[in-house]
Amino acid sequence: MTAKYFVDTNILLYAVDEGAGARHEAARVILDEIPPARQKVISTQVLQEFYTAAIRKLSFAPTRARELTMLWANLEVVRIDLEDVMGAIDCSILNRISFWDALIVTAAGKANCETLWTEDLNHGQIIQGVRIENPFLKSSSSGPSMVRESSAKRRPRRGKRDELYRV
Repeated sequence: MTAKYFVDTNILLYAVDEGAGARHEAARVILDEIPPARQKVISTQVLQEFYTAAIRKLSFAPTRARELTMLWANLEVVRIDLEDVMGAIDCSILNRISFWDALIVTAAGKANCETLWTEDLNHGQIIQGVRIENPFLKSSSSGPSMVRESSAKRRPRRGKRDELYRV
């Protein structure tokens, strides 16, 4: 079985935010190189959050935000339903995390992801069988991070896909 990785909204936002410095480059590495796209998973919640944050926080034109939202929709997308909402409520209560973070964890579990890439939860924590990884940490005692310091210093590649990330 191929490992699956859930990508939280902040990773997608950093990937298109050229002003995010090293986080921009690290997010690009995650989305472009580690691992192939068929193994990355998002949810309808991530798509919604991305669109609204791209408009409000990054000041993208709604048409550009929509175009990028459609780009991310090419990944595997978990649809949130009533059962997921109820499961997220329980997850939120049991793990003392926000409902929205619990809904992300629940979606990652629903898709059988082994890892959730986010900076919003505790690195190394395991919730509902999903390991939380903050890919922006340098090295940690629990093992190497997904993005090493050297990858953030690399020169960005230029090519056709690069245009998708341009504002």
